[in-house]
Amino acid sequence: MKKQAFNPYLPSCEYIPDGEPYVFGDRLYVYGSHDKFNGEAFCMNDYVCWSAPVDDLSDWRCEGVIYRRSQDPRNADGTHYMYAPDIVRGPDGRYYLYYTLDMIGIMAVAAGDSPTGPFEYYGEVRHASGAAVGEAKGDIYQFDPGVLLDDDGRVFLYTGFGAPVSESSEEKFMHGRRYEGAYCMELERDMLTVKGEPVCIIPQVSYSAGTEFEGHAFFEASSIRKTGGTYYFIYSSINSHELCYAVSRYPDRGYSYGGTVVSNGDVGLNGWTTKHSSNYIGNNHGGMVRVKDQWYIFYHRHTNQHAFSRQGCAEPIEFDKNGRIQQAEITSCGLNGKPLRGTGRYEASIACSLFSKDGAGFIYEIGDLSVHPYFTQTGEDREEQGDQYIANMQDGAVAGFKYFDLTETRRIRIEISGNGKGYMEVMSGPEGSVCCRIPVDTGNPAAVMVSELNLHDDRAQLYFRFTGEGSINFHSFELES
Repeated sequence: MKKQAFNPYLPSCEYIPDGEPYVFGDRLYVYGSHDKFNGEAFCMNDYVCWSAPVDDLSDWRCEGVIYRRSQDPRNADGTHYMYAPDIVRGPDGRYYLYYTLDMIGIMAVAAGDSPTGPFEYYGEVRHASGAAVGEAKGDIYQFDPGVLLDDDGRVFLYTGFGAPVSESSEEKFMHGRRYEGAYCMELERDMLTVKGEPVCIIPQVSYSAGTEFEGHAFFEASSIRKTGGTYYFIYSSINSHELCYAVSRYPDRGYSYGGTVVSNGDVGLNGWTTKHSSNYIGNNHGGMVRVKDQWYIFYHRHTNQHAFSRQGCAEPIEFDKNGRIQQAEITSCGLNGKPLRGTGRYEASIACSLFSKDGAGFIYEIGDLSVHPYFTQTGEDREEQGDQYIANMQDGAVAGFKYFDLTETRRIRIEISGNGKGYMEVMSGPEGSVCCRIPVDTGNPAAVMVSELNLHDDRAQLYFRFTGEGSINFHSFELES
């Protein structure tokens, strides 16, 4: 029996946000930024790559470090971090990894002979004159690349940033460079030299009033895919938590707003607003991929009560008969292809919903973090032996998991720690009926509590709500038939 796939899809000690998924041969590869657990900034670690067989999306393998930030000549001392990358197999069969160093605004490229490298520095995206794009005032500010090799062999690079235009942002970050929204540039076959001038294809918030993008203007996270003759441009909107998309019949013009693909708090799904988000929300970035006959959207979630330890998640997506993407629901079963089994032990870290009795909201706008539950781990940043759990569940805190086949499930066990006393109520949904109440007392030497569970549904939700005094850490639960 194959292992099951969960969200996050990588080991719980791994923090790979901004995931760009691609199928090369018979494997699915994911390229992203590399956060540090409990980091003090975005993307503090070097690039690594993970891959899985297309026949088993639970069997992820770390391909190791594929590129180090100190390999860039502008960063020999390693003081700058590498932000979200993208990759393409060029017309020559080599693999080209595009990235920017933090807040420099110039796009660099590394190249290798396989999807996992080793990658070596290749050059910077440049004008025909040889000058790097973004080096001079009046150039566009480059950020978060998306890159596409089209069916006719032409190569297009997408980039841009969308902070509201202000005198402060001009001077502090952009240094006189343009950032009207998302740009498209065609590249020569050398994969570096720009043909013509960059074209703005989607406006940022300062230029979106009166357009169809108003309310969902471009902010960052360019990602491009083509299917059925249609170009799908995925991006993070000014709302931050959502990945939106725009569509066109052309790679470099004519884009119209499509909708939201996924929100890392299910905002917009079933009419939910940011005040009713199902999880703690923050910035989002990812891309979509077709594996066999199924399309998926990759995105990330936030952990450890800040924005600098993000983890990759993925969900299946569906297109309607007109090619419109339906907003995906965030789940615990992600790449699994079906509900999780109703037997076995599950880490609490696969919760897709987490909030306090006062709700969730933006991770960087919460205020008093001491009353909120959060995903965390013991020890320092590491690449093995993940032990992530949910910490600080106080009275009214809820952790939700979707979906399970519970048709044969009879009992449930929970493993907790902390300094709390009360009950763990197991519910059939965020506002569902209470299926059982498990007494909780962390002063009891027994760390595992057991209860009968009568929720015989083949697509069940499990929501755990702590009611009582103090706070508990939720480590795992086990389902028994």
